[in-house]
Amino acid sequence: MRLLKLSIKQKYLEAIKDGRKVQEFREIRPNNVQKYLKLDEEGFEIEDENANAVPIEYDAILFTSKDTGDTATVEVKAARTEIMTGENKQPIEYEYKGQIWVVERVVYDLGKIIDHTVNNQTKKSNS
Repeated sequence: MRLLKLSIKQKYLEAIKDGRKVQEFREIRPNNVQKYLKLDEEGFEIEDENANAVPIEYDAILFTSKDTGDTATVEVKAARTEIMTGENKQPIEYEYKGQIWVVERVVYDLGKIIDHTVNNQTKKSNS
């Protein structure tokens, strides 16, 4: 199983476990691009036929609460990237170490809870 590990606030972990939060968003930055996106041999983003960056395919995300240490392993049903645009509908750009980057994020569609821990006690999902 390909597992992505992310820290999250307890209130969002509870919302995921309750089924109220069904997507997770993470901004892609120069220092984390290799964690979220497929890269070619030269370190550049691999793009699909629509010129969108291709996210790494994870089977599940292990969310860990920053507040309590509780965890939840949650199925990833789908992932995609989104380029953020400004009021003029153009991509928002910024410079980092002399290179132009666009503001983009990866969106994970969350599925069933595989298991979770509360106070260090693991509970398996029945679904």
